[in-house]
Amino acid sequence: MFYCSLQAQQPLRNIPDSLKGKSFAYLDERLYHFKKDSTLAAVYLYSYILKAKNEANYKALQKGYQNMLYQSPAKIQLRYTDSMVTTAGRIKDITALGSAYLTKGMVYYQQKNYQKALDYYLLANEQLVTSNDSYLIHKVKYNLAQIKSYLGYYHEAVALLQECVSYYQKRKPRPYLNSLHALGLSYTKMGNYGLAKTTNRQGITDCKRLKVPELLPYFELSQGITEYFLKNYGLSIDGIKKTIAPIQADGDFANEATAAFYLGKSYWALGMPETAIPYFEAVDAIFKQKNFSRKDFTELYTLLIGYYQTKNNSQRQLYYINQLLKINQLLFQDYRLMSSSVHQHYDIKNYLLAKNKVEQQLKLEKKHKGYFIGSLSFLFLIVLLLSYIQYQTKKQYQKNFEELQFKKGNPATKATVLSHSPIADMSPAIVTNLESQLEKWEKDKKFLAPEISLSKLATHFHTNTKYLSLIILHSRHKNFTSYINDLKIDYLMMRLDQDRRLQQYTHQALAEEIGFRSVQRLTSAFLARTKVPLSYYLKKIQNTNNRSS
Repeated sequence: MFYCSLQAQQPLRNIPDSLKGKSFAYLDERLYHFKKDSTLAAVYLYSYILKAKNEANYKALQKGYQNMLYQSPAKIQLRYTDSMVTTAGRIKDITALGSAYLTKGMVYYQQKNYQKALDYYLLANEQLVTSNDSYLIHKVKYNLAQIKSYLGYYHEAVALLQECVSYYQKRKPRPYLNSLHALGLSYTKMGNYGLAKTTNRQGITDCKRLKVPELLPYFELSQGITEYFLKNYGLSIDGIKKTIAPIQADGDFANEATAAFYLGKSYWALGMPETAIPYFEAVDAIFKQKNFSRKDFTELYTLLIGYYQTKNNSQRQLYYINQLLKINQLLFQDYRLMSSSVHQHYDIKNYLLAKNKVEQQLKLEKKHKGYFIGSLSFLFLIVLLLSYIQYQTKKQYQKNFEELQFKKGNPATKATVLSHSPIADMSPAIVTNLESQLEKWEKDKKFLAPEISLSKLATHFHTNTKYLSLIILHSRHKNFTSYINDLKIDYLMMRLDQDRRLQQYTHQALAEEIGFRSVQRLTSAFLARTKVPLSYYLKKIQNTNNRSS
Protein backbone atom coordinates (compact mmCIF):
# COMPACT_ATOMS: atom_id res chain seq x y z
CA MET A 1 0.00 0.00 0.00
CA PHE A 2 1.01 3.63 -0.48
CA TYR A 3 1.65 4.45 3.14
CA CYS A 4 3.90 1.42 3.64
CA SER A 5 6.21 2.67 0.89
CA LEU A 6 6.05 6.20 2.25
CA GLN A 7 7.05 5.02 5.70
CA ALA A 8 9.96 2.96 4.36
CA GLN A 9 11.27 5.73 2.09
CA GLN A 10 13.90 8.18 3.41
CA PRO A 11 12.56 11.77 3.53
CA LEU A 12 14.01 14.12 0.92
CA ARG A 13 16.56 16.59 2.25
CA ASN A 14 16.45 18.83 -0.84
CA ILE A 15 13.88 19.58 -3.52
CA PRO A 16 14.83 17.83 -6.79
CA ASP A 17 16.11 20.26 -9.47
CA SER A 18 13.18 19.40 -11.73
CA LEU A 19 10.74 20.65 -9.09
CA LYS A 20 12.55 23.80 -7.97
CA GLY A 21 10.51 26.85 -8.84
CA LYS A 22 7.30 24.88 -9.15
CA SER A 23 4.23 26.31 -7.43
CA PHE A 24 2.33 24.73 -4.56
CA ALA A 25 -0.65 24.30 -6.89
CA TYR A 26 1.53 22.35 -9.33
CA LEU A 27 2.94 20.10 -6.59
CA ASP A 28 -0.53 19.54 -5.19
CA GLU A 29 -1.90 18.61 -8.60
CA ARG A 30 0.97 16.19 -9.31
CA LEU A 31 0.56 14.63 -5.87
CA TYR A 32 -3.10 13.96 -6.62
CA HIS A 33 -2.21 12.65 -10.09
CA PHE A 34 0.35 10.17 -8.70
CA LYS A 35 -1.50 9.21 -5.53
CA LYS A 36 -1.55 5.57 -6.66
CA ASP A 37 2.19 5.56 -7.41
CA SER A 38 3.80 5.60 -3.97
CA THR A 39 7.34 6.42 -5.12
CA LEU A 40 6.41 9.41 -7.27
CA ALA A 41 3.76 10.68 -4.86
CA ALA A 42 6.24 10.66 -1.97
CA VAL A 43 8.57 12.93 -3.95
CA TYR A 44 5.82 15.53 -4.37
CA LEU A 45 4.74 15.22 -0.72
CA TYR A 46 8.22 15.91 0.64
CA SER A 47 8.93 18.60 -1.97
CA TYR A 48 5.74 20.40 -0.94
CA ILE A 49 6.81 20.42 2.72
CA LEU A 50 10.42 21.45 1.94
CA LYS A 51 9.24 24.31 -0.28
CA ALA A 52 6.90 25.54 2.47
CA LYS A 53 9.72 25.39 5.06
CA ASN A 54 12.19 27.19 2.81
CA GLU A 55 9.70 29.98 2.14
CA ALA A 56 8.45 30.08 5.77
CA ASN A 57 4.96 29.69 4.30
CA TYR A 58 3.23 28.25 7.34
CA LYS A 59 -0.21 27.94 5.75
CA ALA A 60 1.25 25.79 2.98
CA LEU A 61 3.32 23.87 5.53
CA GLN A 62 0.21 23.04 7.55
CA LYS A 63 -1.47 21.73 4.40
CA GLY A 64 1.65 19.71 3.58
CA TYR A 65 1.54 17.99 6.97
CA GLN A 66 -2.16 17.33 6.44
CA ASN A 67 -1.42 15.71 3.06
CA MET A 68 1.26 13.58 4.72
CA LEU A 69 -1.16 12.61 7.49
CA TYR A 70 -3.77 11.30 5.04
CA GLN A 71 -1.18 9.07 3.35
CA SER A 72 0.32 7.67 6.57
CA PRO A 73 -0.49 4.60 8.69
CA ALA A 74 -2.63 5.16 11.79
CA LYS A 75 0.24 4.60 14.22
CA ILE A 76 2.16 7.69 13.02
CA GLN A 77 -0.71 10.00 12.07
CA LEU A 78 -0.67 11.80 15.42
CA ARG A 79 2.93 12.84 14.72
CA TYR A 80 1.74 14.90 11.75
CA THR A 81 -1.22 16.35 13.67
CA ASP A 82 1.27 17.64 16.27
CA SER A 83 3.24 19.27 13.46
CA MET A 84 0.02 20.82 12.13
CA VAL A 85 -0.85 22.30 15.54
CA THR A 86 2.68 23.71 16.00
CA THR A 87 2.65 25.24 12.50
CA ALA A 88 -0.84 26.68 12.98
CA GLY A 89 0.38 28.37 16.17
CA ARG A 90 2.98 30.24 14.11
CA ILE A 91 0.32 31.45 11.68
CA LYS A 92 -1.55 33.07 14.58
CA ASP A 93 -4.88 32.55 12.87
CA ILE A 94 -7.87 31.14 14.76
CA THR A 95 -9.15 29.31 11.69
CA ALA A 96 -5.82 27.57 11.06
CA LEU A 97 -5.48 26.56 14.72
CA GLY A 98 -9.10 25.43 14.92
CA SER A 99 -8.64 23.32 11.79
CA ALA A 100 -5.51 21.68 13.23
CA TYR A 101 -7.25 20.87 16.53
CA LEU A 102 -10.22 19.45 14.63
CA THR A 103 -7.96 17.21 12.51
CA LYS A 104 -6.20 15.92 15.62
CA GLY A 105 -9.56 15.18 17.25
CA MET A 106 -10.68 13.27 14.15
CA VAL A 107 -7.55 11.10 14.24
CA TYR A 108 -8.21 10.27 17.89
CA TYR A 109 -11.85 9.47 17.02
CA GLN A 110 -10.75 7.07 14.26
CA GLN A 111 -8.56 5.37 16.86
CA LYS A 112 -11.65 5.10 19.13
CA ASN A 113 -10.01 7.31 21.78
CA TYR A 114 -13.23 9.25 22.35
CA GLN A 115 -12.09 11.25 25.38
CA LYS A 116 -9.07 12.67 23.52
CA ALA A 117 -11.24 13.27 20.45
CA LEU A 118 -13.71 15.27 22.51
CA ASP A 119 -10.92 17.33 24.10
CA TYR A 120 -9.65 18.46 20.70
CA TYR A 121 -13.13 19.03 19.25
CA LEU A 122 -13.78 21.41 22.14
CA LEU A 123 -10.47 23.19 21.52
CA ALA A 124 -11.39 23.48 17.84
CA ASN A 125 -14.81 24.86 18.75
CA GLU A 126 -13.25 27.53 20.97
CA GLN A 127 -11.17 28.78 18.04
CA LEU A 128 -13.73 28.47 15.24
CA VAL A 129 -16.90 29.69 16.98
CA THR A 130 -15.76 33.31 16.49
CA SER A 131 -14.51 32.75 12.93
CA ASN A 132 -16.39 33.17 9.66
CA ASP A 133 -15.48 29.74 8.28
CA SER A 134 -18.92 28.11 8.00
CA TYR A 135 -17.52 24.89 6.54
CA LEU A 136 -15.21 24.22 9.49
CA ILE A 137 -17.83 25.34 12.03
CA HIS A 138 -20.23 22.73 10.64
CA LYS A 139 -17.46 20.16 10.53
CA VAL A 140 -17.00 20.65 14.29
CA LYS A 141 -20.76 20.35 14.76
CA TYR A 142 -20.77 17.05 12.86
CA ASN A 143 -17.97 15.58 14.96
CA LEU A 144 -19.48 16.80 18.23
CA ALA A 145 -22.78 15.22 17.16
CA GLN A 146 -20.94 11.90 16.88
CA ILE A 147 -19.80 12.25 20.50
CA LYS A 148 -23.28 13.37 21.63
CA SER A 149 -24.82 10.32 19.97
CA TYR A 150 -22.20 8.03 21.56
CA LEU A 151 -23.12 9.43 24.98
CA GLY A 152 -26.84 8.95 24.35
CA TYR A 153 -27.81 12.61 23.88
CA TYR A 154 -29.69 11.78 20.69
CA HIS A 155 -31.97 14.82 20.52
CA GLU A 156 -28.97 17.14 20.77
CA ALA A 157 -27.09 15.08 18.15
CA VAL A 158 -30.07 15.25 15.78
CA ALA A 159 -30.25 19.05 16.08
CA LEU A 160 -26.56 19.40 15.14
CA LEU A 161 -26.79 16.85 12.31
CA GLN A 162 -29.86 18.50 10.80
CA GLU A 163 -27.85 21.72 10.59
CA CYS A 164 -25.00 19.85 8.89
CA VAL A 165 -27.31 18.12 6.37
CA SER A 166 -28.92 21.43 5.47
CA TYR A 167 -25.54 23.18 5.10
CA TYR A 168 -23.69 20.48 3.13
CA GLN A 169 -26.56 19.27 0.91
CA LYS A 170 -25.81 21.58 -2.01
CA ARG A 171 -22.14 22.19 -1.19
CA LYS A 172 -20.21 19.00 -0.32
CA PRO A 173 -21.55 15.57 -1.36
CA ARG A 174 -19.48 13.40 0.98
CA PRO A 175 -19.94 15.51 4.17
CA TYR A 176 -23.64 15.68 3.27
CA LEU A 177 -23.90 11.88 3.03
CA ASN A 178 -21.88 11.38 6.23
CA SER A 179 -24.20 13.77 8.07
CA LEU A 180 -27.28 12.06 6.61
CA HIS A 181 -25.97 8.63 7.67
CA ALA A 182 -25.29 9.81 11.23
CA LEU A 183 -28.76 11.43 11.34
CA GLY A 184 -30.41 8.13 10.37
CA LEU A 185 -28.51 6.29 13.11
CA SER A 186 -29.59 8.86 15.69
CA TYR A 187 -33.23 8.52 14.64
CA THR A 188 -32.95 4.75 15.12
CA LYS A 189 -31.42 5.16 18.57
CA MET A 190 -34.25 7.54 19.51
CA GLY A 191 -36.79 4.94 18.41
CA ASN A 192 -38.08 7.05 15.53
CA TYR A 193 -37.91 4.21 13.01
CA GLY A 194 -40.11 5.87 10.41
CA LEU A 195 -37.74 8.83 10.04
CA ALA A 196 -34.77 6.45 10.21
CA LYS A 197 -36.04 4.41 7.25
CA THR A 198 -36.82 7.54 5.24
CA THR A 199 -33.33 8.94 5.95
CA ASN A 200 -31.60 5.65 5.07
CA ARG A 201 -33.50 5.34 1.79
CA GLN A 202 -32.61 8.91 0.89
CA GLY A 203 -28.96 8.12 1.64
CA ILE A 204 -29.00 5.00 -0.56
CA THR A 205 -30.57 6.99 -3.42
CA ASP A 206 -28.17 9.93 -3.02
CA CYS A 207 -25.08 7.68 -2.84
CA LYS A 208 -25.97 6.47 -6.33
CA ARG A 209 -27.01 9.89 -7.60
CA LEU A 210 -23.88 11.62 -6.30
CA LYS A 211 -21.65 8.69 -7.30
CA VAL A 212 -20.25 7.97 -3.83
CA PRO A 213 -20.63 4.14 -3.82
CA GLU A 214 -18.20 3.59 -0.92
CA LEU A 215 -20.79 4.97 1.55
CA LEU A 216 -23.60 2.73 0.27
CA PRO A 217 -22.80 -0.21 2.66
CA TYR A 218 -23.09 2.10 5.66
CA PHE A 219 -26.61 3.21 4.75
CA GLU A 220 -27.53 -0.43 4.09
CA LEU A 221 -26.14 -1.41 7.51
CA SER A 222 -28.13 1.40 9.13
CA GLN A 223 -31.26 0.20 7.31
CA GLY A 224 -30.62 -3.37 8.49
CA ILE A 225 -30.37 -2.17 12.09
CA THR A 226 -33.65 -0.27 11.71
CA GLU A 227 -35.33 -3.43 10.38
CA TYR A 228 -34.12 -5.28 13.48
CA PHE A 229 -35.88 -2.79 15.76
CA LEU A 230 -39.00 -3.14 13.62
CA LYS A 231 -38.74 -6.91 14.30
CA ASN A 232 -38.25 -7.66 10.60
CA TYR A 233 -35.43 -10.05 11.48
CA GLY A 234 -35.17 -11.75 8.09
CA LEU A 235 -34.83 -8.39 6.30
CA SER A 236 -32.31 -7.27 8.92
CA ILE A 237 -30.13 -10.34 8.38
CA ASP A 238 -30.26 -10.11 4.57
CA GLY A 239 -29.47 -6.40 4.62
CA ILE A 240 -26.61 -6.53 7.11
CA LYS A 241 -24.85 -9.62 5.69
CA LYS A 242 -24.05 -7.96 2.37
CA THR A 243 -22.37 -5.03 4.16
CA ILE A 244 -19.81 -7.06 6.13
CA ALA A 245 -17.28 -7.67 3.31
CA PRO A 246 -16.96 -3.99 2.17
CA ILE A 247 -16.84 -2.77 5.79
CA GLN A 248 -14.09 -5.28 6.63
CA ALA A 249 -12.19 -4.23 3.50
CA ASP A 250 -12.46 -0.65 4.72
CA GLY A 251 -10.79 -1.66 8.02
CA ASP A 252 -13.72 -0.24 9.97
CA PHE A 253 -13.71 -2.57 12.99
CA ALA A 254 -16.32 -0.48 14.87
CA ASN A 255 -18.99 -0.96 12.21
CA GLU A 256 -17.83 -4.55 11.69
CA ALA A 257 -18.59 -5.18 15.37
CA THR A 258 -21.94 -3.38 15.02
CA ALA A 259 -22.93 -5.54 12.04
CA ALA A 260 -21.99 -8.74 13.90
CA PHE A 261 -23.89 -7.61 17.00
CA TYR A 262 -27.17 -7.03 15.16
CA LEU A 263 -26.82 -10.22 13.12
CA GLY A 264 -26.42 -12.13 16.38
CA LYS A 265 -29.39 -10.33 17.94
CA SER A 266 -31.56 -11.06 14.89
CA TYR A 267 -30.76 -14.79 14.97
CA TRP A 268 -31.30 -14.82 18.73
CA ALA A 269 -34.72 -13.20 18.32
CA LEU A 270 -35.58 -15.91 15.77
CA GLY A 271 -34.82 -18.57 18.40
CA MET A 272 -31.50 -19.59 16.80
CA PRO A 273 -28.91 -19.04 19.56
CA GLU A 274 -26.42 -21.51 18.07
CA THR A 275 -26.30 -19.40 14.90
CA ALA A 276 -26.16 -16.14 16.88
CA ILE A 277 -23.25 -17.09 19.17
CA PRO A 278 -20.45 -16.96 16.50
CA TYR A 279 -21.49 -13.38 15.68
CA PHE A 280 -21.43 -12.44 19.39
CA GLU A 281 -18.00 -14.05 19.67
CA ALA A 282 -16.83 -11.88 16.76
CA VAL A 283 -17.90 -8.77 18.69
CA ASP A 284 -16.02 -10.00 21.76
CA ALA A 285 -12.92 -10.71 19.64
CA ILE A 286 -12.90 -7.10 18.41
CA PHE A 287 -13.16 -5.91 22.01
CA LYS A 288 -10.13 -8.02 22.97
CA GLN A 289 -8.09 -6.92 19.95
CA LYS A 290 -9.05 -3.26 19.73
CA ASN A 291 -10.33 -2.47 23.24
CA PHE A 292 -13.49 -1.20 21.58
CA SER A 293 -17.06 -1.68 22.76
CA ARG A 294 -20.33 0.21 23.08
CA LYS A 295 -22.95 0.55 25.77
CA ASP A 296 -25.52 -1.53 23.87
CA PHE A 297 -23.01 -4.35 23.26
CA THR A 298 -23.22 -5.28 26.94
CA GLU A 299 -26.54 -6.99 26.19
CA LEU A 300 -24.83 -9.80 24.29
CA TYR A 301 -22.79 -10.71 27.38
CA THR A 302 -25.89 -11.02 29.54
CA LEU A 303 -27.43 -13.25 26.85
CA LEU A 304 -24.33 -15.44 26.69
CA ILE A 305 -24.04 -15.69 30.48
CA GLY A 306 -27.65 -16.86 30.68
CA TYR A 307 -27.19 -19.24 27.75
CA TYR A 308 -24.16 -20.99 29.26
CA GLN A 309 -25.88 -21.11 32.63
CA THR A 310 -28.61 -23.24 31.05
CA LYS A 311 -25.85 -25.46 29.60
CA ASN A 312 -24.15 -25.78 33.02
CA ASN A 313 -20.93 -24.46 31.46
CA SER A 314 -19.41 -22.56 34.39
CA GLN A 315 -16.15 -21.83 32.55
CA ARG A 316 -17.86 -19.91 29.73
CA GLN A 317 -20.15 -18.17 32.22
CA LEU A 318 -17.13 -16.93 34.17
CA TYR A 319 -15.36 -15.79 31.01
CA TYR A 320 -18.28 -13.67 29.82
CA ILE A 321 -18.90 -12.28 33.31
CA ASN A 322 -15.25 -11.11 33.40
CA GLN A 323 -15.57 -9.61 29.92
CA LEU A 324 -18.73 -7.77 30.94
CA LEU A 325 -16.98 -6.32 34.00
CA LYS A 326 -14.06 -5.13 31.85
CA ILE A 327 -16.39 -3.45 29.39
CA ASN A 328 -18.43 -1.77 32.12
CA GLN A 329 -15.24 -0.37 33.62
CA LEU A 330 -14.10 0.91 30.21
CA LEU A 331 -17.47 2.48 29.42
CA PHE A 332 -17.83 4.01 32.88
CA GLN A 333 -14.62 5.99 32.41
CA ASP A 334 -15.60 7.12 28.88
CA TYR A 335 -19.14 8.14 29.74
CA ARG A 336 -18.34 9.73 33.10
CA LEU A 337 -15.52 11.91 31.79
CA MET A 338 -17.03 12.82 28.43
CA SER A 339 -20.53 13.47 29.72
CA SER A 340 -19.09 16.03 32.11
CA SER A 341 -16.88 17.63 29.44
CA VAL A 342 -19.44 17.86 26.69
CA HIS A 343 -21.86 19.79 28.91
CA GLN A 344 -19.43 21.87 30.95
CA HIS A 345 -17.02 22.80 28.16
CA TYR A 346 -19.13 22.79 25.00
CA ASP A 347 -22.72 23.68 25.80
CA ILE A 348 -21.91 26.26 28.49
CA LYS A 349 -18.79 27.62 26.78
CA ASN A 350 -20.71 28.23 23.55
CA TYR A 351 -23.06 30.58 25.38
CA LEU A 352 -20.13 32.39 26.99
CA LEU A 353 -18.34 32.73 23.65
CA ALA A 354 -21.51 34.13 22.09
CA LYS A 355 -21.69 36.66 24.92
CA ASN A 356 -18.02 37.63 24.38
CA LYS A 357 -18.70 38.07 20.68
CA VAL A 358 -21.48 40.58 21.46
CA GLU A 359 -19.12 42.43 23.84
CA GLN A 360 -16.45 42.69 21.12
CA GLN A 361 -18.99 44.07 18.70
CA LEU A 362 -19.89 46.71 21.28
CA LYS A 363 -16.25 47.86 21.46
CA LEU A 364 -15.77 47.90 17.68
CA GLU A 365 -18.97 49.72 16.78
CA LYS A 366 -19.39 52.54 19.27
CA LYS A 367 -21.66 54.37 16.82
CA HIS A 368 -24.33 51.81 17.54
CA LYS A 369 -23.69 51.82 21.25
CA GLY A 370 -27.33 52.00 22.23
CA TYR A 371 -28.26 49.09 19.94
CA PHE A 372 -25.51 46.84 21.22
CA ILE A 373 -26.09 47.74 24.88
CA GLY A 374 -29.70 46.80 24.32
CA SER A 375 -28.58 43.49 22.77
CA LEU A 376 -26.26 42.77 25.67
CA SER A 377 -28.97 43.64 28.17
CA PHE A 378 -31.37 41.35 26.34
CA LEU A 379 -28.78 38.57 26.41
CA PHE A 380 -28.21 39.17 30.12
CA LEU A 381 -31.94 38.99 30.77
CA ILE A 382 -32.12 35.70 28.86
CA VAL A 383 -29.23 34.27 30.89
CA LEU A 384 -30.87 35.56 34.06
CA LEU A 385 -34.20 34.03 33.05
CA LEU A 386 -32.59 30.69 32.22
CA SER A 387 -30.75 30.74 35.55
CA TYR A 388 -33.99 31.51 37.37
CA ILE A 389 -35.81 28.70 35.56
CA GLN A 390 -32.99 26.31 36.42
CA TYR A 391 -33.09 27.46 40.06
CA GLN A 392 -36.87 27.05 40.26
CA THR A 393 -36.66 23.62 38.62
CA LYS A 394 -34.09 22.44 41.17
CA LYS A 395 -36.15 23.98 43.97
CA GLN A 396 -39.23 22.10 42.76
CA TYR A 397 -37.24 18.87 42.51
CA GLN A 398 -36.07 19.37 46.11
CA LYS A 399 -39.65 19.98 47.26
CA ASN A 400 -40.90 16.90 45.42
CA PHE A 401 -38.07 14.82 46.89
CA GLU A 402 -38.88 15.99 50.43
CA GLU A 403 -42.53 15.10 49.89
CA LEU A 404 -41.50 11.62 48.77
CA GLN A 405 -39.37 11.19 51.88
CA PHE A 406 -42.21 12.43 54.10
CA LYS A 407 -44.63 9.94 52.54
CA LYS A 408 -42.12 7.15 53.21
CA GLY A 409 -41.93 8.12 56.87
CA ASN A 410 -45.68 8.65 57.17
CA PRO A 411 -47.37 6.13 54.90
CA ALA A 412 -51.09 6.70 54.40
CA THR A 413 -53.45 3.92 55.27
CA LYS A 414 -54.07 1.89 52.13
CA ALA A 415 -57.63 2.20 50.96
CA THR A 416 -59.55 -1.04 51.00
CA VAL A 417 -60.64 -2.11 47.56
CA LEU A 418 -64.41 -2.59 47.39
CA SER A 419 -64.89 -6.01 45.90
CA HIS A 420 -68.52 -5.37 45.08
CA SER A 421 -68.17 -1.90 43.58
CA PRO A 422 -70.62 -1.67 40.70
CA ILE A 423 -69.18 -1.31 37.19
CA ALA A 424 -71.46 -0.91 34.23
CA ASP A 425 -71.85 -4.03 32.06
CA MET A 426 -69.99 -6.22 34.62
CA SER A 427 -71.50 -8.57 37.17
CA PRO A 428 -70.38 -8.20 40.83
CA ALA A 429 -68.98 -11.74 40.71
CA ILE A 430 -66.66 -10.88 37.81
CA VAL A 431 -65.57 -7.66 39.52
CA THR A 432 -64.77 -9.51 42.75
CA ASN A 433 -62.89 -12.26 40.90
CA LEU A 434 -60.76 -9.89 38.83
CA GLU A 435 -59.92 -7.62 41.77
CA SER A 436 -58.82 -10.64 43.80
CA GLN A 437 -56.61 -11.88 40.97
CA LEU A 438 -55.14 -8.40 40.53
CA GLU A 439 -54.25 -8.11 44.22
CA LYS A 440 -52.57 -11.53 44.22
CA TRP A 441 -50.70 -10.64 41.02
CA GLU A 442 -49.39 -7.46 42.68
CA LYS A 443 -48.50 -9.31 45.89
CA ASP A 444 -46.48 -11.87 43.90
CA LYS A 445 -44.51 -9.04 42.19
CA LYS A 446 -45.50 -10.31 38.74
CA PHE A 447 -45.38 -6.73 37.46
CA LEU A 448 -41.56 -6.95 37.39
CA ALA A 449 -41.68 -9.08 34.26
CA PRO A 450 -40.70 -7.28 31.01
CA GLU A 451 -43.07 -6.90 28.07
CA ILE A 452 -46.29 -6.87 30.12
CA SER A 453 -49.25 -6.01 27.92
CA LEU A 454 -52.94 -5.59 28.63
CA SER A 455 -53.83 -8.44 26.28
CA LYS A 456 -51.32 -10.85 27.87
CA LEU A 457 -52.51 -10.03 31.37
CA ALA A 458 -56.17 -10.37 30.35
CA THR A 459 -55.41 -13.81 28.93
CA HIS A 460 -53.63 -14.73 32.16
CA PHE A 461 -56.74 -13.69 34.14
CA HIS A 462 -59.08 -15.52 31.71
CA THR A 463 -60.92 -12.32 30.82
CA ASN A 464 -60.94 -9.73 28.06
CA THR A 465 -59.02 -6.45 27.78
CA LYS A 466 -62.14 -4.31 28.21
CA TYR A 467 -63.04 -5.81 31.58
CA LEU A 468 -59.44 -5.73 32.83
CA SER A 469 -58.89 -2.10 31.85
CA LEU A 470 -62.19 -1.13 33.54
CA ILE A 471 -61.15 -2.91 36.76
CA ILE A 472 -57.76 -1.16 36.81
CA LEU A 473 -59.31 2.23 36.08
CA HIS A 474 -62.05 1.70 38.69
CA SER A 475 -59.96 0.30 41.54
CA ARG A 476 -56.52 1.81 40.86
CA HIS A 477 -57.68 5.04 39.15
CA LYS A 478 -55.08 4.69 36.37
CA ASN A 479 -54.78 3.54 32.81
CA PHE A 480 -52.91 0.27 32.23
CA THR A 481 -49.52 1.77 31.29
CA SER A 482 -49.43 4.12 34.29
CA TYR A 483 -50.55 1.30 36.57
CA ILE A 484 -47.68 -1.02 35.50
CA ASN A 485 -45.07 1.77 35.47
CA ASP A 486 -46.09 3.03 38.93
CA LEU A 487 -45.89 -0.47 40.42
CA LYS A 488 -42.37 -0.88 39.05
CA ILE A 489 -41.23 2.55 40.27
CA ASP A 490 -42.74 2.09 43.76
CA TYR A 491 -40.97 -1.26 44.01
CA LEU A 492 -37.68 0.30 42.84
CA MET A 493 -37.85 3.05 45.49
CA MET A 494 -38.53 0.46 48.18
CA ARG A 495 -35.55 -1.64 47.03
CA LEU A 496 -33.27 1.41 46.91
CA ASP A 497 -34.12 2.11 50.56
CA GLN A 498 -33.63 -1.51 51.60
CA ASP A 499 -30.46 -2.30 49.65
CA ARG A 500 -27.95 0.56 49.32
CA ARG A 501 -25.91 -1.41 46.82
CA LEU A 502 -28.60 -0.75 44.23
CA GLN A 503 -27.87 2.97 44.57
CA GLN A 504 -24.55 2.34 42.83
CA TYR A 505 -26.17 0.52 39.87
CA THR A 506 -26.21 2.05 36.42
CA HIS A 507 -29.53 3.21 35.00
CA GLN A 508 -29.36 0.27 32.60
CA ALA A 509 -28.92 -2.20 35.47
CA LEU A 510 -31.82 -0.62 37.40
CA ALA A 511 -34.03 -0.82 34.31
CA GLU A 512 -33.30 -4.52 33.96
CA GLU A 513 -33.86 -5.05 37.68
CA ILE A 514 -37.52 -3.99 37.44
CA GLY A 515 -38.36 -5.15 33.92
CA PHE A 516 -37.95 -2.05 31.75
CA ARG A 517 -36.58 -2.72 28.28
CA SER A 518 -34.72 0.60 28.01
CA VAL A 519 -33.23 3.30 30.20
CA GLN A 520 -35.45 5.89 28.51
CA ARG A 521 -38.61 4.08 29.63
CA LEU A 522 -37.26 3.83 33.17
CA THR A 523 -36.35 7.51 33.46
CA SER A 524 -39.63 8.67 31.89
CA ALA A 525 -41.71 6.46 34.18
CA PHE A 526 -39.70 7.53 37.26
CA LEU A 527 -40.17 11.24 36.51
CA ALA A 528 -43.89 10.75 35.85
CA ARG A 529 -44.36 8.91 39.15
CA THR A 530 -42.16 10.98 41.47
CA LYS A 531 -41.85 14.36 39.69
CA VAL A 532 -38.09 13.96 40.27
CA PRO A 533 -35.46 12.77 37.72
CA LEU A 534 -33.94 9.40 38.59
CA SER A 535 -30.34 10.74 38.59
CA TYR A 536 -31.37 13.55 40.97
CA TYR A 537 -33.18 11.11 43.26
CA LEU A 538 -30.20 8.72 43.42
CA LYS A 539 -27.82 11.56 44.20
CA LYS A 540 -30.05 12.89 46.99
CA ILE A 541 -30.52 9.55 48.73
CA GLN A 542 -26.79 8.83 48.47
CA ASN A 543 -26.01 12.19 50.06
CA THR A 544 -28.59 11.49 52.78
CA ASN A 545 -26.99 8.10 53.48
CA ASN A 546 -23.50 9.63 53.61
CA ARG A 547 -24.59 12.25 56.14
CA SER A 548 -26.31 9.66 58.31
CA SER A 549 -23.20 7.45 58.18
